[in-house]
Amino acid sequence: MTEPVWGPVHQDIVGLLADHPADVPAVVDHLTKLQDLLVRLPPLEESCPLADFNKLYLVITSTVLDGLYDDRFTDPAFLARLDVEFAARYFDALRFWTESSPNTPKAWSCLFKRMRGPDARPLPSAAAGVNAHINYDLPFALVTTFDSLESEPVDGSDQHRDYLEINKIFAERIPGLRRGYLDNWQLMIDMLNGDIDDWYQGELVEYTRNVAWRNAQKIWRCRHDPEARECERRRLDDNAALLGRLLLSPLGSFLQ
Repeated sequence: MTEPVWGPVHQDIVGLLADHPADVPAVVDHLTKLQDLLVRLPPLEESCPLADFNKLYLVITSTVLDGLYDDRFTDPAFLARLDVEFAARYFDALRFWTESSPNTPKAWSCLFKRMRGPDARPLPSAAAGVNAHINYDLPFALVTTFDSLESEPVDGSDQHRDYLEINKIFAERIPGLRRGYLDNWQLMIDMLNGDIDDWYQGELVEYTRNVAWRNAQKIWRCRHDPEARECERRRLDDNAALLGRLLLSPLGSFLQ
């Protein structure tokens, strides 16, 4: 008999994924519960590669929620909807993987396959998750969001400015998050590097999210053409999967 995908926490995760978060507080709650389950997943348990990404995602999403409460955004309805649509694609990927479905995006499969070993270093694991979520999920989440709000992705709009505000949230949280993935000896090297590592990783996130916005605009223009949209989906999935495999390879260890 084949062992369940999620081992001893399989039914708990199946139950969690059966619910679909409808707002940002519910997304944060789902990510929190998922984190509690992932760190119990054998054989790696606390060092589960997916938990390394989920932890980062939880911190960023919690900060977005704080921003919504604090009136940080010009168009909170857009940001809240985007956050829910964005999370839905992550949970859908997890659901497909749980069902051993061929519909699991390749961008995510390369990280999911590492959950039972061989072990992957925490920072490359988190980076591989960010890669899949931003390079593959985010453009489609943007298109779905704009379609539901009967708007469109226009440069310089209030929605675009709010989208760019998320870059600042990453910049605020990256230093603490990144150091949380480092060993003691790596922290010593990090101190010697000063702010350089934080700066270039912040720049990388900003560049990647800008590319996702451009890809969303491209998909938006062909959204009523199923063949063209599927072509874009395959292209983004293939590219993100290629980068994900690289991040999780021995070469990716240079990240940490």
